[in-house]
Amino acid sequence: MIEPTSPVIWWVRRDLRLTDNSVLDRAAKSGRPVIPVFVLDEVFESHGAAPKWRLGLGVEHLAERLAGIGSRLILRRGTAQVVLEGLAAETGAGAVWWTRAYDPASIERDEGVKSALTGRGIDAGSVPGHILVEPWTVETKQGGYYKVFTPYWRAVKDRDVPAPFDAPTELRPPARWPDSDRIEDWGMGTAMDRGAAVVRPWLNLGEEAAQARLAAFSGDRIDGYETQRNHPGVEGTSGLSENLTYGEISVRACWHAGLRAQEDGKAGAATWLKELVWRDFAYHLMFHTPHLLTENWRREWDTFPWNEDEQLPEVTAWKRGRTGIPFVDAAMRELFVTGRMHNRARMIAASYLTKNLMSHWRIGSRWFEDTLVDWDPASNALGWQWASGSGPDAAPYFRVFNPVTQLDKFDKDRAYVTRFLAELSDDPPAPALAFYDAIPRSWRMSPDDPYPEHPVVDPKEGRDRAIAAYGNRDF
Repeated sequence: MIEPTSPVIWWVRRDLRLTDNSVLDRAAKSGRPVIPVFVLDEVFESHGAAPKWRLGLGVEHLAERLAGIGSRLILRRGTAQVVLEGLAAETGAGAVWWTRAYDPASIERDEGVKSALTGRGIDAGSVPGHILVEPWTVETKQGGYYKVFTPYWRAVKDRDVPAPFDAPTELRPPARWPDSDRIEDWGMGTAMDRGAAVVRPWLNLGEEAAQARLAAFSGDRIDGYETQRNHPGVEGTSGLSENLTYGEISVRACWHAGLRAQEDGKAGAATWLKELVWRDFAYHLMFHTPHLLTENWRREWDTFPWNEDEQLPEVTAWKRGRTGIPFVDAAMRELFVTGRMHNRARMIAASYLTKNLMSHWRIGSRWFEDTLVDWDPASNALGWQWASGSGPDAAPYFRVFNPVTQLDKFDKDRAYVTRFLAELSDDPPAPALAFYDAIPRSWRMSPDDPYPEHPVVDPKEGRDRAIAAYGNRDF
């Protein structure tokens, strides 16, 4: 029989915060000893270079936060079920609690852990906290899931979202702490190679930094968000994507900050609230149709004649920011310098790959999965399928962004492309030069290289080819 005073294991995952953390709050209020544990398990081991490295930094930061309230973070590596069963036996823990995940790999992992632990008489289970609304609680009048964003937004926008709560000031320690691995022995940043030093200064690491950024955005920049968010050359967005990805701030805290800004009459708040719900919509779709992550959401696109060869010269040029299209190339270089990419730039880069180059969205999705520090499985997949036309609530499949006119519209003074394209300036700024310090040496690129005289695929020719291909299909 499990004693009611036995320890609780807080299984830490993408909830790297003390503030507004439902699992931690529940564990702290139980009055029982709390053992925070992060497991580098089968799901996290599969992450690409940038997200795995960024996750490791977030885990290190959480460990420091826990130490600040007299607790500690135990680190273990291995299959989640094996590690947690062993830890529960080792510590006499009577409960293992965690924040719920919604992607198929995590669901499979979590179901196995729950089954194994409950079979041993241990209280095991998850609580919500990563999104605003649980996917199965939003249904159409016909009883199914939503496939289009606007009616989904109408269905959830007036729901009551509980206010965020404070972090615990202390956690009851166990009588004896279990041994812990050393995170530096894991080499979570190995695949980043020299790129880590370039990207690191651009990170917004930890919950304190996330809270400060939210306060600055909701107090000032959110007013112009509706228009400024589309201009990559200015700081017009919240910049909180990486913090939301790793749970260093709760989406609930963001939602309430947006509501307060809206009540204060700040014009862009309504648009930002919609973007937070768009994130939820991605999770709603991923949960109900998990093939969103790897297959065409619209099955009629399965026979579309996309290129799937990642070694084609034009695909290589896209990855390296050498297409000869300044907006696309600046976007791809921003990715290597900062670990992120402005959302407008993402749309342009994705459209050029999938429509002008007629290459499969999976090529781009995999590249982002390896290079984005704010990689999120649901948002990444929905974004790529939206841009390519194969996904739910997609842009009209026949719409092909013109990267030249888009640049004139959203980067008229060329602040963005100048920042990241060294070849376009006699005195390149530091971010443009930093690109060459971040990329693999095997690319053999130099700021002295001339910029491509002609694009790998002319935008008009690429558009015409895509439209012709669409015209032969029945979508």
